[in-house]
Amino acid sequence: MSAPDLDDPLHECELATECVFDGALLHVRRDRVRLPDGGNGVREYIRHPGAVVVVALRDDGTLVFERQYRYPLRRAFLELPAGKIDANEAPLACAVRELREETGYRAARWHHVGVMHPCIGYSDERIEIFYATHLEQVGHAWDEGEFLELLHLPVAEVEARIHGGEITDAKTITAFFRALPLIRGTQ
Repeated sequence: MSAPDLDDPLHECELATECVFDGALLHVRRDRVRLPDGGNGVREYIRHPGAVVVVALRDDGTLVFERQYRYPLRRAFLELPAGKIDANEAPLACAVRELREETGYRAARWHHVGVMHPCIGYSDERIEIFYATHLEQVGHAWDEGEFLELLHLPVAEVEARIHGGEITDAKTITAFFRALPLIRGTQ
């Protein structure tokens, strides 16, 4: 995370912090802050270790997608491969690991596309976006309790499913459009 800009006229200064919940993945904080006008306020937010998302292009021009059940919304979603960054793990190492574990692919070429912040109003989560090409199928290694279906979707179909409201996952939409110039440059 980058250092706060203390000269920013909108900066809010942390006065006190407390742990509200400390879970396996999420850590909920409540901070008392000094507001730009000198008053005080309360900010509740989730601390997240960060994640990666991978736009993986197969040699046939299709993208690797997953269909996975997401309990908070009680339904399955079409998503790009993604996962949480482990403690002391570099984002690229996480991307390589997640692509292999979830989809069974290993990529010979990797490109860091950028970063996104999916929930800036209540979380410090950042998601590093990677583009992977020259894929080789080596077999998946799903975590215990992980269930998903793999799909290979043409680029035009992905775009149509996004515009049609079938793909609604923010990290997938952002990563796809951020990587689209690279995808079009390799097809």
